[in-house]
Amino acid sequence: MIAGLLATAGEWVAPTLDYHALAPEIVLAAGIFAVLSLDLFLGPERRWVTSALSGFVLLGALVGVVTLSVIGDDTRSMFGGRYVVDEYALILKALFLLTGYVVILMSSDEIEHGRYHQGEYYVLLLTSVLGMVMMASSRDLLSIFVALELLSIPAYMLAAWNKRNSKGNEAGVKYYLLGVFASAIMLYGMSLLYGVTGTTLLTEIGSSITANGQYSGIETLAVVFVVVGFAFKVSAVPFHQWAPDVYEGAPTPITAFLSVASKAAGFVALTTLVFVAFPKAVDVYQPFIWVLAVASMTIGNLLALRQTNIVRMLAYSSISQGGFILMPLTVAGIPGASESALKAVVVYLVVYAATNLGAFAVVIAVSRKTRSGEISSFGGLFSYAPALGVLMTVFMASLAGIPPLGGWFAKFGAFKAVLDADTGWGYSIAIIAAVNTVIAAAYYVTVMREIWMKPVPDGDTTEIRTPSSVQAALIITCAVTIVLGVLPDLVGRFGDLSDLTGALGR
Repeated sequence: MIAGLLATAGEWVAPTLDYHALAPEIVLAAGIFAVLSLDLFLGPERRWVTSALSGFVLLGALVGVVTLSVIGDDTRSMFGGRYVVDEYALILKALFLLTGYVVILMSSDEIEHGRYHQGEYYVLLLTSVLGMVMMASSRDLLSIFVALELLSIPAYMLAAWNKRNSKGNEAGVKYYLLGVFASAIMLYGMSLLYGVTGTTLLTEIGSSITANGQYSGIETLAVVFVVVGFAFKVSAVPFHQWAPDVYEGAPTPITAFLSVASKAAGFVALTTLVFVAFPKAVDVYQPFIWVLAVASMTIGNLLALRQTNIVRMLAYSSISQGGFILMPLTVAGIPGASESALKAVVVYLVVYAATNLGAFAVVIAVSRKTRSGEISSFGGLFSYAPALGVLMTVFMASLAGIPPLGGWFAKFGAFKAVLDADTGWGYSIAIIAAVNTVIAAAYYVTVMREIWMKPVPDGDTTEIRTPSSVQAALIITCAVTIVLGVLPDLVGRFGDLSDLTGALGR
């Protein structure tokens, strides 16, 4: 028996690694080790170095993404097609790296003055970003699950980073318990997929599931369980209960990170599964995702209307925006609409990331003076901080979908995708989304009214001193929000770089 094992081992061939394709992951892994090692030798007065180094690590990883997009081959595949670097993956890797960089800019002053453990904070943040970067290239159930846990486990700890705050402790516990529950459901669905197909490779699952044109009960249950698991991750209704409390209890930069990067990673995994693993299971996932999208945008909006706290309002707004991102996936399997659906999801994620990060950056700057998270604390902001007032107006208007800002183009793409399908599913959700767009404008306008028309609370017009790092974050996010609205072809060409649906194996 031992001889047989040795003979089998002798036939094993090491996989060929493409180090250029893995450059962003390698830089991030080396950067995590460097930040962790450097933190051991720095005194409290020089911990800011870890923040600067973390930013350079993310920019260094972004260089790898740029070189791959400029001089790289069309598609690089490793491990038998289980890890793919194509234009779809590169766009999303750049999104995650830039989001992480902006979050570090927002964090540096907040973490330093909040007396948090800085080195560990940036190590966990970089680790979570590494999981997101891996998620963009994963084309196998195992690699998707590993990437998801790699990005989620550090996020659980970051959500509870404010240990002296009871709300922070509650945020961490809720996020952890519900996140583990969601992972268990998703993993059970993945195990069922492996059981009925005999493989974990997404392309093989896509060709095996419902191969005879009929659905077995196990196949249906597997698809539903996987979608439910990711519905928790993207805080889709009715699996959204954790989001408002976690967003309010976590440090504000981490709230921004969870609402943008973590949510985007969940959407990336769900999108990949829909296009690659479930192309023949349209009748299973389409009505389910349709219900999730409608419930998320409607209930998220209605609950956001009642909020008086800006962070909780943005939390429910995030749930509603998630419904709009899910909307194109309801028609992903319909011929003639799949390409526009995938393009709409990618564009929406890019625009939403810039806009929402900018809104949270303004919240960080204003709360340094007001020490309040209430919407009323923004009263008269334009009268004593005109730049912040204008910036918050830009971000709120973009989230509402008002042209010529980036948000309108993102929503336009989502509507175009469902209308291109030319089906009852598409027309019905387009009508519901149009009504919800009007409802959402009400609470975004409420914030703008406070900024421009309401008096300053207590008449305190003390100048707001915005840290230079937060100023840089505001400049980046505002520029992206405006440019992508005025020149939509810059983001629209993402769908023209290659046939993204073909890149995903369709």
